[in-house]
Amino acid sequence: MIMRRCCLAVLLLAPLPAAAQEAPNVAEPMVFDLVRPLGAKRGELEVNALAQRSLSGPDHTVEWAPEIEYAVADGFAIELELPLSGRRVTNYKVGLQQTFGLLNHGRGIHGIQYLGLWNREHRRWDSSILYVIGNRFGPRTSTLTMVGVGDVGAAGPQTRALLLNHTSFYDVGDRTVAGVEVNLRIGRERSTLIMPQLQQNVGERFQLQVGVGGLRHEGDAWRPRAGIRVVRQL
Repeated sequence: MIMRRCCLAVLLLAPLPAAAQEAPNVAEPMVFDLVRPLGAKRGELEVNALAQRSLSGPDHTVEWAPEIEYAVADGFAIELELPLSGRRVTNYKVGLQQTFGLLNHGRGIHGIQYLGLWNREHRRWDSSILYVIGNRFGPRTSTLTMVGVGDVGAAGPQTRALLLNHTSFYDVGDRTVAGVEVNLRIGRERSTLIMPQLQQNVGERFQLQVGVGGLRHEGDAWRPRAGIRVVRQL
């Protein structure tokens, strides 16, 4: 019930005019990306795909997910995603994101993100909701932070987890951004991901993101992990 009310609040906030203001330039994390950048303008359309693979341990399956993102109004965007493990579709995923407005004299921006996921194996709907805040500190440095609760569903409170993602970015050049993404999941299936990454714009509408870092699940050792995301603006 609480999650349904939160989702309704996201939808009702869609017309907020503050999102139409000029947003600070803050990159998106490679692994835990946004539905669209905060402050997205109506009509923005993007397709992208993320692929990840552990470089050690017993499981070398490629986990990948094509998705499409569309800003239906200034500051309000939706996303459809199809997560796969190898050739097997594991989930169906939808995302909603609302920008609240600017902070700190236009150097910051914040909003809220809802993610809904239908788990095919367990045949249940899980929801996550996160507060999102981005900050531009200077010509080259910025951060993006997301914090919220995940896996809220019919399985009950024992499955819920605290989600925290923080990425620090440094603009190497006009078309190149380096970053370090840290993703924490606290609760059921506790895990930590640290993913240094490089994001390179190629032309006006194409971007390539690559990263190599480490992933640790509770009770297991740190294992190297590689990822790549290909982005195309339409």
